[in-house]
Amino acid sequence: MKTVLLVDDDKAVREALGQTLDLAGFDVTLAASFIEATDHISADFNGVVISDVRMPGKDGFALLDRCRAIDPDIPFVLLTGVGDIPMAVQAVNRGAFNFLEKPCPPKRLIEVATKACAAREMVMENRALRRKLTREDAAARLILGRSEVASKLRDQLRTVAATGTDLLITGETGVGKELAARVVHELSGASGEFVAVHCGMLTAELTRTTLFGGDKIGAFERAEGGTLFLDEIGSMPLGPQVSLLRVLQDRVIERANGERLRLNCRVIAATKEDLTKMLEQGDFREDLFFRLDVARVRVPPLRERIEDVGGMFRIFLSEARGRMGVPPLEMDDDSFAELFARQWSGNIRELKNHADRMAMGLEGQELDLPQGLNAQMDRIEKRIIMDCLKRTNGQVTLACEELQIPRKTLYDRMKRHAILPEAYRRG
Repeated sequence: MKTVLLVDDDKAVREALGQTLDLAGFDVTLAASFIEATDHISADFNGVVISDVRMPGKDGFALLDRCRAIDPDIPFVLLTGVGDIPMAVQAVNRGAFNFLEKPCPPKRLIEVATKACAAREMVMENRALRRKLTREDAAARLILGRSEVASKLRDQLRTVAATGTDLLITGETGVGKELAARVVHELSGASGEFVAVHCGMLTAELTRTTLFGGDKIGAFERAEGGTLFLDEIGSMPLGPQVSLLRVLQDRVIERANGERLRLNCRVIAATKEDLTKMLEQGDFREDLFFRLDVARVRVPPLRERIEDVGGMFRIFLSEARGRMGVPPLEMDDDSFAELFARQWSGNIRELKNHADRMAMGLEGQELDLPQGLNAQMDRIEKRIIMDCLKRTNGQVTLACEELQIPRKTLYDRMKRHAILPEAYRRG
């Protein structure tokens, strides 16, 4: 429904104009003053403001300025007397949508209000579309890689983000658990902040002040309307776990002054530890585990998506050299073969650190590789297949003929070495 906030200190005029708009199908809110009107105006106000110029206290121009400060795209229409028309024209030049001369014919009032509402509707639709595109792009923008594993992870994060439930993220060190949490936060379209807390540093006293507040606002309150990310929840001592459980159950915190605050934020916890083993050993509370484990996403290690290493490394290296202001660095096939041969036990963090060191010239392109016979034979086989695919323009049939091996054998070996034939196709 088309929405109008009508502001006029004259009750008779206010109610007459309001009735005209109401009969024309508008959702009308009446206000008699600047102060009363501002209670209804926000950046999410999905309507227009029609206001008298001359009012006791702050007038229509002051209200125009306030509206533009809150959201310059809110259409503002001035109601003017005959002597106010020059001022109204000036106000239009300062950003008002239009002005109406008193006494205002109903047809003219409805016409201007309709156009103003249409303009506001278009603005709000465009904003909603931009927010939607930004949210939907978060998974693709932040979770890199073209592998099936990476694609599955993006889909899982999109699904969880749409539910609004709390989430437990598991995965080894360096896989990008916080990044996954940020994706969920962005995809959810939350209006509040993303607040991260490392639980391994929380003693009983720090839990109270850091999470729930003391002299300063706590993390739960700062995350109001947004997301609280509890990193390495498995490192939190048993004592603080009790306080956290109580807040997660009740969704209420008590400030130092005794005031109780109801929480409105999503909680995402992450851990590299196996919490089920910690339960058995008595190092983690069972009730807290089940409170956190509403939905669970596992971020896979890099070795399970090794085919993504090359593309990710190119991006990390380019970003690092861009930050340092040095020219791009081209990498040959040998360099990429060595990247694929490494286990990357530190996962994405280790890969990124390696790119940073290479960009700074602190590390060559040679990596420490296993020198056993099997490892060396694997490297040689991989090099032969890559060279053959390069010569055959990525055509598997031609490569099988040249290498004199069955098609299934070549596919098995390409899979083992994380070789993608399409990467060698030109044009």
